[in-house]
Amino acid sequence: MQILRYLQRWLTGRGPCLQVADFVPATHPIRQWADTFPWATLVAAVDRSCAQRFPKPTTRGRPPVSTRVLLALELLKHEVACSDEQICSRLRTDLAVMYACGIPEVQVDGAQEHFVLPEVLAHFRSRLDAPLMAELLAIQAATGMEDGLVRPAHLVVDTFPSEQGSQRVNDAATLYKAQKKSSKSSRP
Repeated sequence: MQILRYLQRWLTGRGPCLQVADFVPATHPIRQWADTFPWATLVAAVDRSCAQRFPKPTTRGRPPVSTRVLLALELLKHEVACSDEQICSRLRTDLAVMYACGIPEVQVDGAQEHFVLPEVLAHFRSRLDAPLMAELLAIQAATGMEDGLVRPAHLVVDTFPSEQGSQRVNDAATLYKAQKKSSKSSRP
């Protein structure tokens, strides 16, 4: 009976919270992916862009979903190749996705504030215009270079979408082959 009382407290929202970072190992691919982004800078850029282009949101209704959560879901959706419905469903159950979205702790409660509907994600995506995406890419590239993750010589952005595993020749592949060929020819 005491176990049921403990669980009842946790399930009703009065018990201890789960610390998401404690349950997602440092070696998990989604955690490693999420740790490479300068989230505060990216979120500030999105908020600044939206504030300039869209009217002030109303205070009526449900509280808005954080920009950090929406941006992480949008980026992660493309990383794991899934639909809006699938990534929103994973947010409800997958602690690694919660970690990527910057949710520090979870407690099962009736509000379910960390739930995101696919319609909300689609509305957020419609606000991401080309200049904002270019700014986000520049922020990510600059952070990667500052952290030593990439060098300017290796930073090639392929803007032509292709399927994973495609044998399409792109600028990066051509550049790599040319550099490889020139390094072979320069050897004695």
